Amino acid sequence: MECHSQTPRPALEGNTHDIGLRIRQLREERGMSLSELARRAGVGKATLSGLENGTRNPTLETLWSVTAELGVPLAVALGTAPAVPGTVIRGTAVAAVLLEVFEEREVTYELYRLTIPAGAAQTSPAHHRGVTEHITVFSGTLRVNPSNRPLTAGPGEHISWVSDVPHSYEAIGDQDVHAGLLIRYPRR
Repeated sequence: MECHSQTPRPALEGNTHDIGLRIRQLREERGMSLSELARRAGVGKATLSGLENGTRNPTLETLWSVTAELGVPLAVALGTAPAVPGTVIRGTAVAAVLLEVFEEREVTYELYRLTIPAGAAQTSPAHHRGVTEHITVFSGTLRVNPSNRPLTAGPGEHISWVSDVPHSYEAIGDQDVHAGLLIRYPRR
């Protein structure tokens, strides 16, 4: 099946001002300049400035790039807003609902419900070192591709990988993928 072309879209609907403030605070706590974080995250300086000032609604890919360089889980930047039932975080092809954040002494876990339309694909940037992803597929067939090592899972199957490398998600076949995603972030 041919992969559908997807265009980047904002990760969240509505005001992202608080997310920008949290990103700025995290950056300043680490003694990083705006230019340095933008360079390390591979995003434009104007994009990062707009995010921090609440004038731009970033893509999910941008948020993951920035939080990876800051060494924090995505949920730290998002705050509590996505935990509101029905709030969807959108990537180029992936729609994710943050269901829960679990904190342990050395690790933070984020649990998401994912939907990927049939034929759609998305590439995600590397997370910080040691982060792992664990997906259980409920329907459809999912292909993930960390470091050019494709993994495939169908209904009832589970796959996991170290996600501190760029990786892609693709719904192969003619059925949408519905899955649970657990991201494990070791503390830096």
